[in-house]
Amino acid sequence: MNARRNTWGWGLAERFWDREARAAFGAGLMDQLGFAPPALLDPVPLDQAEIPESRVKAQAPLDLLMRADRESRALHTYGRGYRDLVRGFGGDYSSAPDLVAYPQSEADIAQILAWCADERFAVTPYGGGTSVVGGVEGPPRSQFAGVVSLDLSRLDRVQRVDQTSRAALIEAGASGPRLEAQLARHQLTLRHYPQSFEFSTLGGWIATRAAGHYATHRTRIDDFVESIRMITPSGLFQTRRLPSSGAGPSPDRFALGSEGIFGVITEAWLRVSERPGYRARAVLSFAGFLEAAEAARAIVQSGLLPSNLRVLDPLEARLNAVRADDRAVMLLAFESADHSLAPDIGRAVELARHSGGVLDRPPKLEEPSSGSADPEVTDAERWRGAFFDAPYLQNVMVSLGIVADTFETACTWDRFPELYNGVRAELTRAMKEVAGAGTISCRLTHVYPDGPAPYFTFVFPGGARGLLGAWVEIKTAASETISRMGATITHHHSVGRLHRPWYDRERPEVFAEVLRAAKRTLDPKGILNPGVLIDPL
Repeated sequence: MNARRNTWGWGLAERFWDREARAAFGAGLMDQLGFAPPALLDPVPLDQAEIPESRVKAQAPLDLLMRADRESRALHTYGRGYRDLVRGFGGDYSSAPDLVAYPQSEADIAQILAWCADERFAVTPYGGGTSVVGGVEGPPRSQFAGVVSLDLSRLDRVQRVDQTSRAALIEAGASGPRLEAQLARHQLTLRHYPQSFEFSTLGGWIATRAAGHYATHRTRIDDFVESIRMITPSGLFQTRRLPSSGAGPSPDRFALGSEGIFGVITEAWLRVSERPGYRARAVLSFAGFLEAAEAARAIVQSGLLPSNLRVLDPLEARLNAVRADDRAVMLLAFESADHSLAPDIGRAVELARHSGGVLDRPPKLEEPSSGSADPEVTDAERWRGAFFDAPYLQNVMVSLGIVADTFETACTWDRFPELYNGVRAELTRAMKEVAGAGTISCRLTHVYPDGPAPYFTFVFPGGARGLLGAWVEIKTAASETISRMGATITHHHSVGRLHRPWYDRERPEVFAEVLRAAKRTLDPKGILNPGVLIDPL
């Protein structure tokens, strides 16, 4: 029996804490964040939620693939960003799709798209529903006669494995755990672990250019894609399977990051690897966050390619139970399927020490011949647990009347100190003005030879402006600061509906015209995810 998904919040319904647990957690926040929770609320039950009646009735044989019940429609109304959680928590599903479609084949998808084009229904491709930028929320109901959420969860198989080329053909609806379990039968792995890994899908990763496990080298799903197959309203979009090509602009790159506006990604060939058996880990502390960032720069510019190179500022380290003092932390790791990593971790630690890093304990080496793993829970393992549990904690924050959200960006190393200090100063000012209190923390999630990807978390008590009103002000302040300082509006959360104003500034306007022209060719009636990336046709 499958566990039930939470219709309003992140993850599984059973993992939302009861009132006693939430009250106890809230009581401890004063020590961590410097303010007490303003409330202790319960979500509006689904049977009392605002869900408009469906305007659409599917005809046979498509009706066998459709659902219109309240739970299915509520589950597919939003992604899982902060504003989505607040609206769902309050029982507001006013933008619910009219139908949820569950195709079982590409032929089903083609039929559904043709029907929706004829009827002028909008179609929102839906993977795991984990978007935090409004990427799976339908357009306003007034714009279309109907809205259909296209759930690809029944297309979830690893279809073929090419052991010689080390690649696998995987259907787009496969979630992280589902595809990894199937690859494990061949002693292979994709090793792509976004924070949403438990629920997000391959098609969603490709459509949003998701970043995953690796902090260097293969940081994005882009780096794993060998070819893509996509069904568009105008027909099949199929790229050739190749290790590399210089034949004009890449059609794979065209599909990557397209966020469902051109077609529905159905399958892709992915570069996979042997499952790692050799690992090396180390944790270093630094007097300050910028000193730790300098160490990260030295490591990645040396040519070393650690799988993990996370840098946490002191507050981030405390909140994730990694360290309790005022020092920044670097979590460093290498992995391989065929050789010892002692030289790599040794050289990386040496570079980190040159920037002031302190090694509290010797690096930890794990090799197949070493027998059982060390049972000690390490700082890195505590961080990993907190990392995957964080979205569940956001559910709790909403129930306590607390605004808690994240945003991420990327810039070149020469501009990073100015960006880091500027964002912190602006958000500290904005939170004090809006709520009278608040905290902001930062970590580096990915690092490149020419720049880092800083990931900020802000937390403050909701007040007179209400949770969504206060959140809009702080999110806008963050986005404006990032844009003004020349960084990107998103490193790995995609554009969706939330980031459109700043994405429009970031891209060349002539490129927007290119996207519109492609939209008219592939989706001439403009039914796919209208309003995402470009205005509706």
